[in-house]
Amino acid sequence: MNKVAKVTIYFWIMKIIATTLGETAGDFISMTLGLGYYIAFAVTFAILAILLFFQIQGDRYRPALYWVAIVATTTAGTEVSDLMDRSFGLGYAVGSLILVACLLSVLAIWYYRDRDLSVYPIIRKDAETTYWLAVVFSNSLGTAFGDFLTSNLGLSYIQGALVTASVIGVVIALHYMTKLSDVLLFWLAFIFTRPFGATFGDFLTKPIKNGGLSLPREYASAIAFILLALVLFFSVQKEKKIRHPLE
Repeated sequence: MNKVAKVTIYFWIMKIIATTLGETAGDFISMTLGLGYYIAFAVTFAILAILLFFQIQGDRYRPALYWVAIVATTTAGTEVSDLMDRSFGLGYAVGSLILVACLLSVLAIWYYRDRDLSVYPIIRKDAETTYWLAVVFSNSLGTAFGDFLTSNLGLSYIQGALVTASVIGVVIALHYMTKLSDVLLFWLAFIFTRPFGATFGDFLTKPIKNGGLSLPREYASAIAFILLALVLFFSVQKEKKIRHPLE
């Protein structure tokens, strides 16, 4: 049976909320709790590994587990980006290039093996493992790109969110107005929803003097979690009505 979420409008809404939650939760772990980037990286990847183990070993798509795993990949992506820039000193631009290479390598291996990069349905465990590797690298790349916009280019958090929102708008237009590969457009949208959520998450939590709203990270994370849970609930209910319209 299929193991991953179907790509619908609900999918993209939850993806954006999950990226915002991943940004605020990642900063909460490394900064608010004072664990530092190395320990935060180890903690988030340990949690991610456990979640992906149960996700991949499962026999069907479980919405709650899937989306908690997505949140974990975005949280881990936050730690990867911060670790590469602030601990390794690579900078966001170099970090982004490294992550682009990693993502393209995973997609190349996936295509070489299956001659296809379709993201729905995903049934085989080896295909799902590759799927999640691509998700981890794309979310990490999106985080680094979002940080590059605000830290290197000097954009405000709102300006960074608007830039990435504009890119997402272009991808949507290409989907409806051209015959470009849906798989290509999916991964472009998947990557750029991450910096949108990251810059918006920073806007919520960063100090007012730096262009943010100075909302405590735990509050911002709680709000994003509740929103994600609500959208997930409605999406599951709608799917049930589609499958069983007479009930």
